[in-house]
Amino acid sequence: MPLLIKSGDGVLVNTSSVNGVWAALGPGMPQSAYSAAKFAVRGFTEALIEDLRSNAPQVRAVLVIPGHVGTDIVANSLRARGLPRPERLSDSQLEEVIPLEVRARLIGGGLLPEGASAGDVRQWLVQANADFRDKAPVSAADAAAIILDGVRSGAWRILIGEDAKMIDAAVRARPEAAYDYAELFSERGGRPRVT
Repeated sequence: MPLLIKSGDGVLVNTSSVNGVWAALGPGMPQSAYSAAKFAVRGFTEALIEDLRSNAPQVRAVLVIPGHVGTDIVANSLRARGLPRPERLSDSQLEEVIPLEVRARLIGGGLLPEGASAGDVRQWLVQANADFRDKAPVSAADAAAIILDGVRSGAWRILIGEDAKMIDAAVRARPEAAYDYAELFSERGGRPRVT
């Protein structure tokens, strides 16, 4: 920050998440730690906007709120924990990442076959990483372009993806219904209802 202020011009871009607006992935899928961190990024950045306006008006802060952007977040999260890519996880590492109770929920949800082996779980994790990256509605390159366009336009809040826009609009319109899934998710194909 001192270098940005000293430069006489600058933009600090902080990345939160749609989970900094809505603290769940859906019914029964809390994101407690991740959401707490992303709400903190959002709050810090919004406070920093006013701080910079008052104390260093030549620098501004921008808040990025992405929805599902195609990245290698699964493999990168493993690497951050000192673990190898999903296909190289040992059986014990795999159990650390996906404990038996989580494996049971994946089987119960039909994501893994009954009696799934470590190899089945490993393959599911490899596929989940590939699908998250390759089937995302927004690519990482497109997200970068949206961020740069937003920064250049002077925006302080940049939403990336239709999912982020819909969830943001729904939660802002009816915050009391944010976790009432029957209310938030309507007949619109499981999408948050915007009223």
